[in-house]
Amino acid sequence: MERVIVVGGGAAGMMAASLLDTDRYGVTLIEKNEKLGKKLYITGKGRCNLTNACDRETFFENIIENKRFMYSSFAAFDNFSVIDRFESLGLKTKTERGNRVFPVSDHSSDVIKALETEIRKRGVSVKLNTEVIKLDTKDGRCCGVVLKDGTALSADAVILATGGLSYPSTGSTGEGFDMVRTVGHDVTKLYPSLCSVIVKEDFVKELEGLSLKNVTVTFKKKGKKIISDLGEMLFTDRGLSGPLILSGQAFVGEKSISEGDVTIHIDLKPALDEGTLEKRIIREFDEEPHRQFGNVLRKLLPARLTRIMALASGIASDREACTVTKAERARLVGALKDFEFHALRSGGFGEAVVTRGGVEVGKVDPKTMGSKLCPGLYIAGEMLDVDAFTGGFNLQIAWSTGAAAARAVNNR
Repeated sequence: MERVIVVGGGAAGMMAASLLDTDRYGVTLIEKNEKLGKKLYITGKGRCNLTNACDRETFFENIIENKRFMYSSFAAFDNFSVIDRFESLGLKTKTERGNRVFPVSDHSSDVIKALETEIRKRGVSVKLNTEVIKLDTKDGRCCGVVLKDGTALSADAVILATGGLSYPSTGSTGEGFDMVRTVGHDVTKLYPSLCSVIVKEDFVKELEGLSLKNVTVTFKKKGKKIISDLGEMLFTDRGLSGPLILSGQAFVGEKSISEGDVTIHIDLKPALDEGTLEKRIIREFDEEPHRQFGNVLRKLLPARLTRIMALASGIASDREACTVTKAERARLVGALKDFEFHALRSGGFGEAVVTRGGVEVGKVDPKTMGSKLCPGLYIAGEMLDVDAFTGGFNLQIAWSTGAAAARAVNNR
């Protein structure tokens, strides 16, 4: 019987292992951690946003890098195929705001359990606490892998799905990139993506943990708007996070942010234009003319923001509302409509949802995930230079590419 080795027990590797023809092949799944799906376990804050129930056009709009590479694998195993696949494995799903698909149980462990149960049911040999350190090749063909203890395992096909560099605590430490380089593959520069942004302003520490809803966040580079969206965000002890920031950081990219001149602008009152907002402020001031300015601000903002906004507008918090001049009101309106931060850098791989960059896709067959340089080798998942926004799109990339590799091996 021919042998297939899958390296990496994450989303792409588990999906591939669950679809391989075990009647034809002896399949071994190798994972260096003590359990499968360690990164899957923490995705979606432990709920696992496993895909997005959007149409094809929307899916590709949400891929940032190399979307054309995904055309074939997505067509063959799209988001609805993923939902059907998990339903067939006994995992009930539900669709929430933004077409995000979750298990009904809200437990990522149930997603892992569904795949692992299928993998073991199909007779796949699962080797945990086992680390692959290199690919074994002969005459330019991949013929197996070598383990850390020196053991060589032969195989007729190897599916490599070891992940990127995001969340290294889950085992994503980049060894797969070193392996593919040895057979001639180029790896583009790797950056953290979908992570927080560290900012210059020290006062952000005062706002740590404060979440804002229904605000507009705009990223600018040298004063030119790059991306803008309405939604939710969060302050951290060093900067900004939350859905709007993660998406903005991914779109702008760490390279651009680290080069400098990226500013982040928060419109705290996007539903009101400047004129309407000023009338609202005047009304609040007129209702309590002798109340301190800082206290009146609490009718417009979360309490923790009032001191910062008072400073931003140049109005002392203990001033009586009736003493605020028209020019000062204009500064307040400006501060509320354009709360500005200066980006220093991204939060890093330790918190990044995905890796930007990876195996250069020009040397990978988009239909099969097969290496064009090393026959017998297939590359799937986050290792590839393909990434997307939040919302289940990155996991869909993993499912689609893992399935493509398994399908190609089954059709050999």
